[in-house]
Amino acid sequence: MDQFPVDEQRIQLAGPAGVLEAIAAAPKPGVNEAGIVSIVCHPHSLMGGTMDNKVVHTVARGRRDSGHRVVRFNFRGVAGSAGEFDHGIGESDDLLAVIDWVRALRPQDRIWLAGFSFGSFVAARTCERAIALGAPIDHLLLIAPAVVNYSFDQLTRFSVPLQLIYGDADEVVDPDEIQRWFDGVSSEKSVHCLEGAGHFLHGRLTEVKGLVQSG
Repeated sequence: MDQFPVDEQRIQLAGPAGVLEAIAAAPKPGVNEAGIVSIVCHPHSLMGGTMDNKVVHTVARGRRDSGHRVVRFNFRGVAGSAGEFDHGIGESDDLLAVIDWVRALRPQDRIWLAGFSFGSFVAARTCERAIALGAPIDHLLLIAPAVVNYSFDQLTRFSVPLQLIYGDADEVVDPDEIQRWFDGVSSEKSVHCLEGAGHFLHGRLTEVKGLVQSG
């Protein structure tokens, strides 16, 4: 594909382990274009996580409604994407491939990264690596990051603003550990803790969308 879709379209991209299945969407009609492409990473591949996850879809819709172009994609080994699960390491390479595709088609646009749960680890660990490679990333959104499952303690400073959203009733990731990790981040940051919300943010997606749109 040699141009970004003008609507919402399921596409295939070249990834390091083979084909990556993705959905790319143009900004909502009638909304001023922001000159930003948001890329959204899904939760754990071996636990049913896909680009069609409700939280991922909510983030994508919120960003699209704010004038962003949006890409969500399946990590290696998920649905139509080739390869096998690689504990966030190969998945980072998948994300870099998506970033490269966006840069080739939209070289003047900025890039915002986002991830939910396991996808937050992939987005966070890839952010600085992508910036070092010249990617114009200037925002990082993490939702219910899996801080107890992955080495987030090595991810405590970012070159871009960090936005964190989580629920204080998260039954998968200890919310106290999420807050502890956030407190240790030494770069620009903001946090939104949703009272009574669980890991999957059931019944709270409208609030999440509003927070996503506010940046």
